[in-house]
Amino acid sequence: MGYNKTVLDNGVRIVTDNLSNTRSVSLGIWVDAGSRDEVNRERGVFHFIEHMIFKGTKDRTAVQISKELDALGGYANAFTSKEKTCFHARIVDTKLKRLTELFSDIFLYSIFDEKELELERSVILQEINMVEDTPDEYIQILFEQDFWKGNPLGRAILGTREAVRKISRKDLLNYISRFYSPERIVIAAAGCVDHDDLVGYFKPFFDSLLVSEDSIPFRVRPLATPSISTYRKDLEQVHICLGAQASSMREKQRFADLVFNTILGGNMSSRLFQEIRERRGLAYSVFSYISSFMDTGAERVYLATDTEKVNKSMQLIGSIIKTIQEKNIDGLDLTRAKEYLKDGILLGLESMDSMMMRLAKNEFVFGRYVTYEELMKDIEDVTMNEVLEAARRIFMPGNISLALLGPIDQDSIDLSPVTFT
Repeated sequence: MGYNKTVLDNGVRIVTDNLSNTRSVSLGIWVDAGSRDEVNRERGVFHFIEHMIFKGTKDRTAVQISKELDALGGYANAFTSKEKTCFHARIVDTKLKRLTELFSDIFLYSIFDEKELELERSVILQEINMVEDTPDEYIQILFEQDFWKGNPLGRAILGTREAVRKISRKDLLNYISRFYSPERIVIAAAGCVDHDDLVGYFKPFFDSLLVSEDSIPFRVRPLATPSISTYRKDLEQVHICLGAQASSMREKQRFADLVFNTILGGNMSSRLFQEIRERRGLAYSVFSYISSFMDTGAERVYLATDTEKVNKSMQLIGSIIKTIQEKNIDGLDLTRAKEYLKDGILLGLESMDSMMMRLAKNEFVFGRYVTYEELMKDIEDVTMNEVLEAARRIFMPGNISLALLGPIDQDSIDLSPVTFT
């Protein structure tokens, strides 16, 4: 592997990881901006920009952009998260120069045509409808808006219908002018890529990009708001999301959190999966995961079950977490969880997309390349006591939040697993 980094004079960072025995390249243009950077009345504006980037430039129509992307083979896409926006593609190495020219054009010279804007507004409103019709996804949004109540981190990435209907071309251009500034941009590529060639491809386009003089709002670290919320909806199942605050991307204790999460509900041998699905048959889908951000994180347990099985499932979740907190794990549990995490990292080495995304995230979070050996050691060094401390710290009594979506009312729920008293 060959890691390289170049910083253009205006602050644009270009990072690559070369694997010469491959034929594919995964490329991403990243911006350090996401939904938590929006003001309330313009919620969803970064996601709107993500859509509009592909809708025409001075030299290419939206149809031409689509045809050129298809002609490159592979695939291209984009996404907006709470903290980042990314435009990415994976193609055969011989077509990399053509991809850089196309991506530079749409990223720097999109015109945000009014007609296309209105068409895409309708598409985004349909996307919001689609998410709300997908309960296992929608419950996560409902949980977040209560868990980080009053903080932009709790807002839905897609925005609200009211805000999306009001977002104008001027709003889009204003946010691009302020946030798409060179010092906030990282270009990452992994696979069969020559670093100097890639810098040479992008430099003529990005070298003239000017640093924004507009002020950027400071991200306020959110405080978790323990809450219990029910959202009644005519569904076949009740969708449950229970969670609490966990470590951020930068905290050392995040590795203990990951090991704890793996034991709790991170795979098929986890306590939640084995007890709730395999032994009891209470749910088809049950798992836990950690959402990590630059300054905070959240551990969540999700499951979907029939209305009459909600309280039993909740009791089991509480019981499983408490048994872990009370030292009901052994050395074999610890070893298996570590091996699972480390093997997942190694398997990620075979995915150019995973490697590209890891390059960019390490640049944003740490400002450097984090070696796989370093990452493996951090996981291996996690002790039993650190895992137990993570279980107790995360699911501390009084700090747990719960959201339920489906045919159920709050007065019918046994809340003892939420209080952990």
